[in-house]
Amino acid sequence: MDNIWLYSLASVFIVSIISLVGIITLPINVEKLRKLLIYLVSFAAGALLGDAFIHLLPEAVEETGFEVVISLYVLIGIGFSFLIEKVVHWHHFHYPLEEGHVHPFAIMNLVGDLVHNFMDGLIIAASYLVSIPVGIATTIAVILHEIPQEISDFGVLLLGGFTKARALFYNFLTALTAVLGAVVVLMIGSSVENITTFLVPFTAGSFIYIAGSDLIPELHKGEFDWKSSLMQFAAIALGVLVMYALLFLE
Repeated sequence: MDNIWLYSLASVFIVSIISLVGIITLPINVEKLRKLLIYLVSFAAGALLGDAFIHLLPEAVEETGFEVVISLYVLIGIGFSFLIEKVVHWHHFHYPLEEGHVHPFAIMNLVGDLVHNFMDGLIIAASYLVSIPVGIATTIAVILHEIPQEISDFGVLLLGGFTKARALFYNFLTALTAVLGAVVVLMIGSSVENITTFLVPFTAGSFIYIAGSDLIPELHKGEFDWKSSLMQFAAIALGVLVMYALLFLE
């Protein structure tokens, strides 16, 4: 159990550090940043789907068998993610540096980020309760999703009236709620029997929702381009392959 605490807390702290990634984008031309982000989003979508279908769902099925209750937990994860977005009026991914963002939206973005990062902590710790390799795979999937998200969040905060220093500080502050989420799961997990039976398929549902509802739709925006579309597909496939390769850790 000590190893689970160590791996979980180290993982969520690394995820929190990712919130500072926005600073490296400052010297990058806006158009180049947009082009780079679309492929990062594609890769993240593949990684999330790969983790859900290659790691999380097989683990859930192996533990209890493929019963209807597993499907219900997946659907609850999808439904919960939908409700979270509705409540905070915020989506996991926005292109950065768009005009029209006002200060209230920047505040709402921080609130949504706080909730989202808390969920990341829950998800990562729940995965480590299954096994350390599954936890590592899930952490990597979360990090790949966080990079484009945090870059866009940084841009939103700047356009919302924050200075660069304040934007980095508040982004990092909200990211630390992932640590709180992990602690909550680890404390509950030691006292509640079979909590992973619910949390693992629930996490898979959340990942499927993020990839299918937030990330992939972004890939269909803009004018159609065969070359760009094929590169996006290749990036999705690469994300899935990375998750498949992590099976050899188990």
